[in-house]
Amino acid sequence: MNIDAYLARINYNGSREVNAETLRALQLAHLMSVPFENLSIHSGEPIVLNEDALYTKIVDQRRGGFCYECNGLFAGLLRALGFEVAMLAAGVARPDGSFGPIFDHMALMVTLNERWLVDVGFGESFLEPLLLDMRADQQQGTQSFRLAHQDDHLVLMRRNSEDWQPQYRFTLQPYTFPDYEEMCRFHQTSPDSHFTKSLICSRATEDGRMTLSDMRFITTSGPQRLRDEQTLSTREEYDRVLHDQFGVVMKNPVRFLNYFCGTH
Repeated sequence: MNIDAYLARINYNGSREVNAETLRALQLAHLMSVPFENLSIHSGEPIVLNEDALYTKIVDQRRGGFCYECNGLFAGLLRALGFEVAMLAAGVARPDGSFGPIFDHMALMVTLNERWLVDVGFGESFLEPLLLDMRADQQQGTQSFRLAHQDDHLVLMRRNSEDWQPQYRFTLQPYTFPDYEEMCRFHQTSPDSHFTKSLICSRATEDGRMTLSDMRFITTSGPQRLRDEQTLSTREEYDRVLHDQFGVVMKNPVRFLNYFCGTH
């Protein structure tokens, strides 16, 4: 792995000392530079879970990815810098209160003097690492998070208005790339996966978030999370927003766009 090229990809020029402050700065830089996106699934590009393939896609081709890709490669960067990292498996919360299967999501644990939950592959969630062994609320700007016990799991909770909503649950059992391959195939191919049903490209910004969801370009900004939504109507508009706002240029056309642009 070329550490310098990876850090340039995420626009990071800070300290490389192995400590909590560096970890915070790296996660934030990653979230603001590398989009959470599932475009490969809709353009015939197989997702390969090994560090070399992920590095080519995210660093060399300046793409993003979903959890297995973004967190998988970020784990490699952190290890190359000297951090102790473990890949964790999580089940994502469902609207009915249940959770998806293990390996539905990949998160990371980084062990320094304290243990940290790290995640650059979940879309809108915590921007800075969370202390894994703290059960009190952890405030980040206007957002608040909490890690709660549930049986043998920890549950990541996010406060939504006055209510706490689960995001995912996980254990601290470490895993490696092959453990995630079955669920990665499921999310690439199954009609039951939400990743095969819609397009997403999203990243954090200085004061909010920008998201390209199917043909809607949505921005939220400021402490009040002011929302602006624009509906795109052509493939050319979509490609322009993808390039100008996310820095992504697709080698292969996003075939799912045909459903929105009247060419199916």
